[in-house]
Amino acid sequence: MHIQDIFARYSTTFSFEFFPPKTDKAAERLYETIRQLEALNPHFASVTYGAGGSTRERTHDLVMRIREHSALDPIPHLTCVCSPEQEIRQILQRYADAGISNILALAGDAPPDKPNYDRSQDAFPHAADLVRFIRKFNDEHRHPDRRGFGIGVAGFPEGHPTTPNRLLEMDHLKAKVDEGADYICTQLFFDNRDFYDFRERCELAGIHVPIIAGIMPIASIEGMKRMAELAAGARFPAPLLKAVERCQDDPESVRRIGIHWATEQCRDLLDNEVRGIHFYTLNNSDATRQIFLCLGLQNHQ
Repeated sequence: MHIQDIFARYSTTFSFEFFPPKTDKAAERLYETIRQLEALNPHFASVTYGAGGSTRERTHDLVMRIREHSALDPIPHLTCVCSPEQEIRQILQRYADAGISNILALAGDAPPDKPNYDRSQDAFPHAADLVRFIRKFNDEHRHPDRRGFGIGVAGFPEGHPTTPNRLLEMDHLKAKVDEGADYICTQLFFDNRDFYDFRERCELAGIHVPIIAGIMPIASIEGMKRMAELAAGARFPAPLLKAVERCQDDPESVRRIGIHWATEQCRDLLDNEVRGIHFYTLNNSDATRQIFLCLGLQNHQ
């Protein structure tokens, strides 16, 4: 379903994110996760794309598997770093031929083996350039039975990792929306005040598309450390850190704290009329299912 139709039909959307598995064993675990989360009736599920397009085929295969063997509506991520125009066009054509309705358009990270990669030489130096190209593709392939791709873009409530100037950051986000983005999906955050401030700044900047909040429950102390090392970083509020510290020698208690914190985030977001919640599942269903049950969302449709 086109993302505009999803937002027109539902006042609040619920969605999940998966990443392509690297092994057969991981693939079987993921397919079981998809089966369990399918019962929660999400409005769509996104599939990530590796740095520099490194998971291009595995992303495509997972998107096709979800589309053909589940009731989930897949939205593939598409990054433009290191990608020539013809490659992007071919990917879009494959998804169009397969009946995929939406794309999440991202600048993406350069491959680890290219730490000093000069993005200014790319066919699409910025995500806004990719959004513009997808809109052009839609226009070129307009058909009475097909509306073209709906387009999502990323937002960063805690600030973009490569744009410390928060005013310039908002200019870049507005450029993506002005080029034709239909909605914004945010990076994960742990303090809802960051999200509400981001939402207000979008309003002030003239950005009026739906904004979906990205939520990732903490599963372990090791997972917290990995989040803190991500390019986008992660701010952990002191009360959350205190709760984790009290039971840091008990992994199960840390996991329960992570689920409780994320549940309270979602409850507060729903009370404040969030347009959608996007769960970063890490290919595991347990935390997301527990949050749905605690909030009574299992019958949201």
